[in-house]
Amino acid sequence: MLKYLPSILLLGLLSAGCAKKNYFQESALVGDVGYEPGAKWDSALVTAGRQYQKNGWHRLWWGKHYRQVWAQPVSLPVFDLDKMHGGLTPAELGGGFQTTSLTLENDEGKKFALRSVDKNPTDVVPPLLRNTFVANILRDQTSAIHPYGAAIVSALAIGVKIPHSHPRFVYVPKGVKGLGENAPEFRDRVFLLEEKFEGEESLTKYFGKAKDLVDSEDFLEKRFSEHGHLPDQKAFAKARLFDVLIGDWDRHQGQWQWAVYESAGKTTYAPVPKDRDQAFFKFKDGIIPWLFSRSWAPLSKMKTFTPKVNSVKGYLQNAHFIDTQCLNEVTLEQWQAQATDLQKQLTDELIEKAAAAQPLAAYQLTGPQIAAKLKSRREQLPQLAKEMYDLYSRHVLIGGTDQEEKFEVERLEDGSTKVQVYQVPEDDQKKPVLMYSRTFHPHETKSITLHGLGGKDDFTLKGNAKKGILVNIYGGVAEDDVKDASAVAGLSKKTRVYDTRIGVEVEKSKETKVKKTRDVSIHAFDREGL
Repeated sequence: MLKYLPSILLLGLLSAGCAKKNYFQESALVGDVGYEPGAKWDSALVTAGRQYQKNGWHRLWWGKHYRQVWAQPVSLPVFDLDKMHGGLTPAELGGGFQTTSLTLENDEGKKFALRSVDKNPTDVVPPLLRNTFVANILRDQTSAIHPYGAAIVSALAIGVKIPHSHPRFVYVPKGVKGLGENAPEFRDRVFLLEEKFEGEESLTKYFGKAKDLVDSEDFLEKRFSEHGHLPDQKAFAKARLFDVLIGDWDRHQGQWQWAVYESAGKTTYAPVPKDRDQAFFKFKDGIIPWLFSRSWAPLSKMKTFTPKVNSVKGYLQNAHFIDTQCLNEVTLEQWQAQATDLQKQLTDELIEKAAAAQPLAAYQLTGPQIAAKLKSRREQLPQLAKEMYDLYSRHVLIGGTDQEEKFEVERLEDGSTKVQVYQVPEDDQKKPVLMYSRTFHPHETKSITLHGLGGKDDFTLKGNAKKGILVNIYGGVAEDDVKDASAVAGLSKKTRVYDTRIGVEVEKSKETKVKKTRDVSIHAFDREGL
């Protein structure tokens, strides 16, 4: 949310008089009925955020969003520490700038997250502005989120065989006990309770033969430091297609866990999505949000869930880093296969059942509309897959590891370029292991960038062609060898080598352009998406 702050401040300055009320957490419980400490309620009639219900003038300027759903009384189970999931014990307070979160554990060591449905993003606002209209505007736009969308997403994901949590919406009453010093932050509010897929103890038969569950930071550290740690790229392509289907535009690397599988000396990481706050986002239905969500505007990535996907690119912006690392080997045929697979699994019955997974009163307001939009977007999946493939294929980044690799590039007569990367074992008696292979086509790909990272890496280029793709080579911190025997018609040099003055040995052809520098920053490579 920090990245949107300048735009939000501008929104506020444009309409300082439109939002003067200070937002606060209104009681979630409907009516004047209180909760008596010690009482045991099975359910309660509550609202997720009555404060978002606004008059027509406010909605005209700032959007209808899902205000009616936030203010709609729904029947939810009352949170019970002693009974839910076999009994739960508070473990760790968490949450980011917007969400109040508490990690809970049961007697089996399984972890669960209790996360607030309502958001309070005002912590991203500078302290001097937190009690002003700017904070109010920022808070008000939480109403663009569907408060119960996570339940719909979970039902859909499970139906299409994408690992996902099983969220449950609960009401935490005023007199809640057992949360200790954390209790004041959790009283009289609607929360989402779901299992946390973190660590080996979270594994169930749901994950098959997985050995562990890790976050993106741990996965990426292994990916770039050691041989044999690779993402399941086809599974990730399917998961990213699903993200676009449900309109979830905020899928950066922090929104993923990874199930770890070991087989034949290779460790594969399969994606496990989490945090579905932005699914079914509804933003551009007010004058000011509409203006700021145009394709040329600062908030264009905040995509509204409509029957037709008008801009695939907007859905991919926040996930650019993780997509670049985990989708660089997927072919068009594989993208199309994933789209076809999703279409077959997304039956009308599944979509309608998933839309009904939200509380009944909320379903009556949004369920049929969401189901209709999902069916429309389902029919677009093959075209969406093609557009995503085209975007990801334009400029491709292929990284090695801190160990030794061999990069082989072959320029083919028709202008295509074949890239293969082999991991070179420390044992000289063992053969190099192929870790990457893909053929790129000049009408799709403008550049291929190879990063050797650490270790002594070899880069060889061969083949003659009438046209070709630009290949950028960054050897990395160790001494590397580049042998370029390729040739492409024309004056432009299609092989470019970047390294320090003593970091690389190059055998040049007419195709080779070498840039050497004393600046070690030329070895920089983003491993974490910073």
